[in-house]
Amino acid sequence: MKLYEYYIAYPYALLLILLIPVMLIWHKSRNTNSSSSMLFSRFDLIANTPKSLKEKLVTAPLILRCLVVLLISIALARPQSFRSDENIYTEGIDIAMALDISGSMLAADFKPNRIEAAKDLTKQFIEGRRNDRIGLVVFSKEAFTQCPLTVDYHVLTDLLMDVSNGMIEDGTAIGNALANSINRLKDSKVKSKVIILLTDGVNNAGEIDPQTASELAKTYGIRVYTIGIGTMGEAPYPVQTPFGISYQKMKVEIDEALLNKIADETGGKYYRATSNTRLSEIYKEIDGLERTKIESTTYKSKKELFYPWAMAAAILLLLELLFSQFYLRKLP
Repeated sequence: MKLYEYYIAYPYALLLILLIPVMLIWHKSRNTNSSSSMLFSRFDLIANTPKSLKEKLVTAPLILRCLVVLLISIALARPQSFRSDENIYTEGIDIAMALDISGSMLAADFKPNRIEAAKDLTKQFIEGRRNDRIGLVVFSKEAFTQCPLTVDYHVLTDLLMDVSNGMIEDGTAIGNALANSINRLKDSKVKSKVIILLTDGVNNAGEIDPQTASELAKTYGIRVYTIGIGTMGEAPYPVQTPFGISYQKMKVEIDEALLNKIADETGGKYYRATSNTRLSEIYKEIDGLERTKIESTTYKSKKELFYPWAMAAAILLLLELLFSQFYLRKLP
């Protein structure tokens, strides 16, 4: 991309233009003082007398002189142009978000619960990205693609907010979630491919073993960031009773060893989120680690623009001398 900028190095030199009205006033005053008069008995004797070419050009030297001063003023101000050539290279990132929507994600240790907190903070993460393709995989007993890789974040976030528990039969298929996410990314040509997997449980469903899926991710050069969501110890889970929904304390079970191993083997990192605030911090850290790479190289070149003005001033000065000293010298 080429950008042109124009500058005047010495703008005070333009004050020389003020000499032009001074020259005009001086010329008028000089002609008034040196004028002579002749008496004619009849005005009509000279009224129709045609003017010669020399008489018509009598003010040409003054006009040329004024133009010379104008051009010299501009030349001394040294107009310059700067051309900037900027080469921008963008290296985007492909990200697959894998979100657990199993029944345990309804636990109320997050506000209002784990799944809603995860959706809200995932939305914030998506909206903070630029130039990256992001897709969404949801999983429970099975896994499916809620949204393929896209840069249309508006559509993506709408589909994210439509996610709810009960869309899939209950369970936790971490291996299937990874495999589905890998399938979204494996044919991508970008250098940086990432999976962010969020779950609150232990793998207990699906046809694909998480370890096998982890090795597959490594083969395709995909980094996996794993997030275990849930407080330490126990958390209140909603339970249907004859009198409505009540909350009972249940033990939080997250396979941290597995999530750690998946992250380590693929070059990612494991995080434990124990609150809304902590989950927000985790997303911010991942956002900082996985930023779009933008390189820009700027070249600047300066060009002096006073030469044409100076040349024009020299030509007009020579022309003024020719008029004054030769052509108009013998003007009566």
